[in-house]
Amino acid sequence: MSFEKETLGFFKDKEILLLEDDLLLAKRITASIEKTGAAVTHCQNLKEAENAFRDLSFEAALFDLNLPDGESLDLLRRKVVPEYTLIVLMTGEGGVRSAVEALQLGAADYLAKPFDLDELPLVFANADQRRKNARIRQHEKEKERRESQTLFFEGTFREDLSKLKKILEADGRLSVNLPPLLIDGPTGSGKSSYARWVHENGPRAESPFVELNCSAIPENLVESELFGHEKGAFTDAKNTRIGLFEAAHQGTLFLDEIASLSLSSQAKVLLAIENGIIRRVGGTKEIKVDVRIIAAANQGLREMIEEGGFREDLFHRLDLLRLSIPALSSRGKGIIELANHFLTGLSRKYKVPQPALSEASQAQLTTHSWPGNARELIHELERALVMSEKGQDLQLAITGTLKSDQRQAQDSNDWFNAAFTFPDGGFELEKEIIRLIEAAIEQADGNVSQAARLLGVPRDYVRYRLQKK
Repeated sequence: MSFEKETLGFFKDKEILLLEDDLLLAKRITASIEKTGAAVTHCQNLKEAENAFRDLSFEAALFDLNLPDGESLDLLRRKVVPEYTLIVLMTGEGGVRSAVEALQLGAADYLAKPFDLDELPLVFANADQRRKNARIRQHEKEKERRESQTLFFEGTFREDLSKLKKILEADGRLSVNLPPLLIDGPTGSGKSSYARWVHENGPRAESPFVELNCSAIPENLVESELFGHEKGAFTDAKNTRIGLFEAAHQGTLFLDEIASLSLSSQAKVLLAIENGIIRRVGGTKEIKVDVRIIAAANQGLREMIEEGGFREDLFHRLDLLRLSIPALSSRGKGIIELANHFLTGLSRKYKVPQPALSEASQAQLTTHSWPGNARELIHELERALVMSEKGQDLQLAITGTLKSDQRQAQDSNDWFNAAFTFPDGGFELEKEIIRLIEAAIEQADGNVSQAARLLGVPRDYVRYRLQKK
């Protein structure tokens, strides 16, 4: 839809509050706005307007400055007007100072009387666009702050990029009504980073990206968080509040840990996705939302379905596009490449030269099990970087378990410690052979023949080596 069409249709299906004591002017303004498909609530004084804001919700409002019982700015000063309501002020001659204060208090724009009524859709649409642009600028600043954790698509991670590009190609062909995307992978593997990457590189990049960790919201607040609530809907609902579906309108809503939602909440999410319509808690008005859903799970949803913990219909609705992120421990030497990538960002963050990873650290990277995945890797690198000596190779001190295949080697009769790393300065093989022989003799209680059997060599070989040392 072009901006011109959006401008002409700005008021369509919206609830508008008009605060004007001049009944003749109010009648003309109401008629002009209602012909565009909006519903107008007219108030003549501050008291009526305050009651209206208490009982109803409005997408936009048009205030006259001077009213019988005071200035409409009092409503802004006392924060009676919700933040999401777009306010435009009408002022008479000489009202510029009040208009400036109105903008400082949160009004989006002002109109000097008299004005052409046909200008109203344009004024509100432009004000709404400026507000969106401000939100985008804030989003860009947040994006810069995340620079140290940008995605890495080299080496073994190229396959991830290939999958992501296929998703973007599908999004580009559709542009609107983007299908849900389901991302699965272990905790800390970067599911939220991948979700944000899909949004920022897709057709909705200029629209909001709203994220909710479903496991962090108490069950009794989930519905209010997702769909919003009307004032008085429950004990603590002191003001009308929009939900995350509304906040993400024309953008992306990322539902992390979606498996944490109760079955009843899952049912409501399913309806919202299928119908594109929500109702705030305590409200009756249907609100249309255009939201691209990206959901993430760190556990098998199919297994949860079999156990009765997840709705099968919601799973199939979400599972139109799927991206699976493997555990970090399966990336092989790609972990070293990723570590160097993270070190670049971390070094920039702490304003220090980027150190090289020591050989011992590289060995640790590939043998550690990484139960915390990429998140754990970043923390280990950051800790080592902060504590490292300037000009020296980075030495990691990772504690924890080995990868499963390394543990199996340790549990078997294989004497070699898979976690062993050579010292940076190397060592003399001949001297280390003597150390092995002496250790075998010690274990055999001085019996050279028994030591030779432990080493798998002839008895004379042991004697020869001992004489040569």
